[in-house]
Amino acid sequence: MTELPPISAGFSADGYIVDQDCFSSVRYRTMRGDYNSCGWIAAYNLRHFLGHPVVWEEVLHEMDGMHRLRLPGPTLMRVMRAYLGRYVPDCREADGREAALKLAARSRACIFRYQEERVPHFITCIRLEDGRFRFFNVDDRISDEAEPLDRFAAEHFRHGCVIALAVL
Repeated sequence: MTELPPISAGFSADGYIVDQDCFSSVRYRTMRGDYNSCGWIAAYNLRHFLGHPVVWEEVLHEMDGMHRLRLPGPTLMRVMRAYLGRYVPDCREADGREAALKLAARSRACIFRYQEERVPHFITCIRLEDGRFRFFNVDDRISDEAEPLDRFAAEHFRHGCVIALAVL
């Protein structure tokens, strides 16, 4: 059996969570965190970007408790909206690929809900000074990478609906 990396290895040097595989020792919605943590991680990363004094364990436990049923499953949009409504009330939402990209292109930071390899997934991206975006916790190949928004979208927004939750 391979030894799993410690939770601390899942963070970037500037404090963003970049690799949910490092959270195998925690539970979220009754499942191992390495499999099912993208929702609370995206919320944590957005709040971290905004400078909130946020602790990852608190985000995990609060969002986990917001689900009505103790069943395995992904973070529900109802829960993500309610959580962001508490802490990021100026967050704006756009549904559909084109509307989501248009909103995200104007944003300082954004959470995308989309399908990564046909599996529902949340990620956070932040705008860099050069106009590119820095994407966190995308997949096993991309944990922390900067690229133009349109290039990322062409590669990753191929299936299903795309939703953007953005801070302008």
